[in-house]
Amino acid sequence: MAADLSKVVGYEQPPRAVTWNKRDLLLYAAGIGAKADDLNVVYELDPSFAAMPTYPVVLPFKGDSQELNLFAERMGKPPPGMPKSNVAVHGSQSIEILKDLPLTSGPGWTITTKYTGVTENKSGIILMSESLLLDSKKVPYAKLYSSSFHIGAKATGDKFSKFIAGPPQAKPIPKDRKPDWTFQDKTSPEQALIFRLSGDYNPLHIDPEIGKKGGFGGVILHGLSTFGFGARALINAIGGGDPHSLRLYGVRFTAPVKPGDALETEAWEVGPGPNGTVEVAFVTKNLTTGKVSLGGGIAYVKKAPRAKL
Repeated sequence: MAADLSKVVGYEQPPRAVTWNKRDLLLYAAGIGAKADDLNVVYELDPSFAAMPTYPVVLPFKGDSQELNLFAERMGKPPPGMPKSNVAVHGSQSIEILKDLPLTSGPGWTITTKYTGVTENKSGIILMSESLLLDSKKVPYAKLYSSSFHIGAKATGDKFSKFIAGPPQAKPIPKDRKPDWTFQDKTSPEQALIFRLSGDYNPLHIDPEIGKKGGFGGVILHGLSTFGFGARALINAIGGGDPHSLRLYGVRFTAPVKPGDALETEAWEVGPGPNGTVEVAFVTKNLTTGKVSLGGGIAYVKKAPRAKL
């Protein structure tokens, strides 16, 4: 089919079945750096045991199986009108938690995906999608927005942009004051080995030769693992360690992280959020390279009475 970006926006992929259990939640928590004292997300018998609120972002990769999968097959077919692309990178990701996730899914859960935006420029094409996590009764539990940058892809050869929906955008980082919260963490050399078991088996994150060919000098950490590290930082620093405190969370992926790199998240309160939350603008810096790895951060967090500074 010939490229025609006007056909992309509004197209819906067939619903995909998804499932998870408590073991999946424990594995995901470990994959985003949860520590031994984070008992409410790493110990299933803890009275306050709960799912990390960002867990649904891995379900499009995991699907409804406990077996390994081929990453290329999980990516699915491009929407009608989208030109062929050989290289695509994750540009941004957000999640809005509509209802707290149950500890096990049971049958009948699905993810639906609709393409809500597309932009073509001289460097390639940016594709935006909106996904909903639905239970067996079609009740939505999470809304996810994801963008991918298809490097070098061409459709019209000219500028083109159309959007019908997108996530909330971050407010600017205040330049006149220091961050209200700072949280440091460190990935492990084995971080990608753990995170990939949640369903993203992209060889880039396990095979050094693929990383070298891609210009990364070896294996890089999954962007969604770094995404989870940033979420944990806000939950621990602002929400008092309560995973239910995070209600919306979104970032742009701006620089890769290698397993073993140290991270620092700086967050500023920039106003009230909905339903008793505060709105936060944040960045996550890679202390090992000095680069910002998660930029344009926005979050709605229920602030604990004594949030850590």
